[in-house]
Amino acid sequence: MTAIANASTARQRTKGETAIRLVVLTIAALLLFAPFLFQDVRSLEVAAKLCIFIVLVASYDLLIGYTGIVSFAHTMFFGFGAYGVAIFLKQWGAGWDAIFVGSLAGIAVSLAVAVVIGLLSLRVKAIFFAMITLAAASVVLVLASQLSDFTGGEDGMTFRTPSLFKTATKLLVDEDNKVVRLFGVKLNGKLAAYYFVFLSCLTLFVLMLRLVGSPLGTVLKSIRENEARAEAIGYRVVAYRTFVFCAAAVAASLAGSIYAVWLKYTGPDTTLSFSIMIDILLMVVIGGMGTMWGAVIGAVLLVMAQYYLRDLMGVAAETTANLPLIPDILNPDRWLFWLGIIFILLVYFFPAGIAGSIMKRGAPRATSE
Repeated sequence: MTAIANASTARQRTKGETAIRLVVLTIAALLLFAPFLFQDVRSLEVAAKLCIFIVLVASYDLLIGYTGIVSFAHTMFFGFGAYGVAIFLKQWGAGWDAIFVGSLAGIAVSLAVAVVIGLLSLRVKAIFFAMITLAAASVVLVLASQLSDFTGGEDGMTFRTPSLFKTATKLLVDEDNKVVRLFGVKLNGKLAAYYFVFLSCLTLFVLMLRLVGSPLGTVLKSIRENEARAEAIGYRVVAYRTFVFCAAAVAASLAGSIYAVWLKYTGPDTTLSFSIMIDILLMVVIGGMGTMWGAVIGAVLLVMAQYYLRDLMGVAAETTANLPLIPDILNPDRWLFWLGIIFILLVYFFPAGIAGSIMKRGAPRATSE
């Protein structure tokens, strides 16, 4: 009986994983063809932000979901990458060499800070480590806001990117030297910039998937589940935790570099703000910690809610205008209140996150036989 139950459980779990993967593949397909499916400027901005935040959330899931490390400094590494590219593009001009060197500089700074924090702090208890990372992130935010000659201060920095990404750039022209359209979409620099973001983020996400699916990923999970036991059987826990902290920092830094190229602007509010850190935490919780697929689902749901929930509430308020009380409840200015309600409901009905709960729905139950 136990064997039959375990076989049934395995099939249920496989179905759950298959369903989640199909959802993620559907999201990937929509992002791949986003410029052709959603042809307004706002939709393209949302699609690009989704690509970047999927990578950012997945890299944070490496820490909290796969290793059990609680850090509040992830936006700090995100900012290092963004400011690295911004500073070099500002100083060297709009060239690929500036993007490459700026990205390397962001990675170098991120690695240096991550190693120092990791080696000095990962031996302490989780809450103290979290406080140390919060303090480090706060210091970097203050420095970025005050060193105006170097970082642009609170106003941030605007800069030019390579000519390939300029909206006026014609990737393909017809006989009259007019930009060619494909399914109504101009093949111009904006399209090139989007696919630069999409392909870069896809590459980073696949690399992180390979990491968690490797034997190293199994070690990280064992450290999360029982750190003392992992250390007892010979794993150098601090070394592994420091390594994954550095790997997550590099991924976040590269995501910041990509974001800077897309926005053509970098500032404290777009990369270093603590509100971004809160968004990352919410995305991980909504999607499901320790699943990697959950990073995609969580990022999509929260970013879409941030951009479109207010609009949906406005439509609903207009539709119910003749009813008492309801239009006032659905007032678009209350969208944050309803976002909070939605988050509470998601946590209640999906305690392990959407992906985590669906994938664990077939978890084995205790039996007396």
